[in-house]
Amino acid sequence: MSDISSREAVTVAVVGAGQAGLAIGHYLNEAGIDHVILEGGSRVGDSWRARWDSLRLFTPAKYDGLPGLPFPAPAGSFPTKDETAQYLETYVDHFGLPVRLGVRVERLSREGDGYVLAAGGRTITARHVVVATGAHQTKRIPVWGATLDESILQLHGADYRNPTQLQPGPVLVVGAGNSGAEIAIEVAHAGHPTQLAGNSTGQIPKIAQSFNGLFFWYLANKIFSIDTRIGRKVRPQAQAHGGPLIRLSFKDVTAAGVELVARVAATIDGWPLLEDGRRVEVSNVIWCTGFGHDFSWIDLPGWSSDTLPDHDRGVAPAQPGLYFIGLPFLTKLASAFIGGVGEDAHHVVATITARLQAGQTTNLQGGGVRHPQATASRAFAPPVGRDVPGRSNPATTHATRSPTGD
Repeated sequence: MSDISSREAVTVAVVGAGQAGLAIGHYLNEAGIDHVILEGGSRVGDSWRARWDSLRLFTPAKYDGLPGLPFPAPAGSFPTKDETAQYLETYVDHFGLPVRLGVRVERLSREGDGYVLAAGGRTITARHVVVATGAHQTKRIPVWGATLDESILQLHGADYRNPTQLQPGPVLVVGAGNSGAEIAIEVAHAGHPTQLAGNSTGQIPKIAQSFNGLFFWYLANKIFSIDTRIGRKVRPQAQAHGGPLIRLSFKDVTAAGVELVARVAATIDGWPLLEDGRRVEVSNVIWCTGFGHDFSWIDLPGWSSDTLPDHDRGVAPAQPGLYFIGLPFLTKLASAFIGGVGEDAHHVVATITARLQAGQTTNLQGGGVRHPQATASRAFAPPVGRDVPGRSNPATTHATRSPTGD
């Protein structure tokens, strides 16, 4: 993990060294394609270390490994956030991935027949760019949050660590996804009267976690997929509001003493006002309302920075040579999970490999680049026991979501 020169040319630049970027790096290594992985943070895994103290992955360790390296924990256990961060660091060292720390990309633009990335005083040119910055970029808080009474302590879920941060008295957790449910249970157990506000995102039946989560993993990969009718129906909801509760049920939430209440609609006299007309007087509000996407640093013709990008299984059709990985429900519910990103990464690298072999990189005159799938399959075989995904519907990608914790 050495310093980068002031100007460098590579075949592929990967932006982001989270699980998605590292999976891309692994397959690029296997394909023998020179690349660099640019990471703005000072340490791989820091985005996990910064989450709340008790966070565990929502999937068993058996399904939490990146390509080529199983997660080092008992198959049925649920790894902690710090174990996950350490695993990512170990992954980099194990495969010798070319991660450059402290390099935050500020602008991506076109130059000649490729792309140029600006990062401070550094410039990196690349024929292909993979954006692996993930789903958790900007905190989402409703505009009326600024009108809450000054006596109320407000924390976004990204800033919550444990109940010791809270004031004495009642807590309102806003957002009934996985993060909201887990945090609500924790603060209730700490002795705070707790309410969880928001529309249900659904829940995965606990029986799905039987056999070390085998049935759930099948659902997350094969049923909740863009290749099935039910998956295409679920996808917009999962992208906009987060996925269903995975390890918990709402029965678990209420059993912990948490009151489920309606969605918060506004404020009245400085207090949260629920959609059913109730005014909630609390001492603390924890916003588990998810994250927005910030692609404002991408400066390309026709680019829209305030939505999820159009893509065909991670391949940007309108921007040849540009790819995305780690987005919510990229091809399936498991796309955002550590153990589920591998197939998406393989498909992206297979596409890059095929284009390089065909001598086709970026087409600056407009129009797409043909995807010679047969060439890719011969040159870069899919992982054993896995299928290379097919095709998605880019029209359904314009949304944001709440985090799932994986």
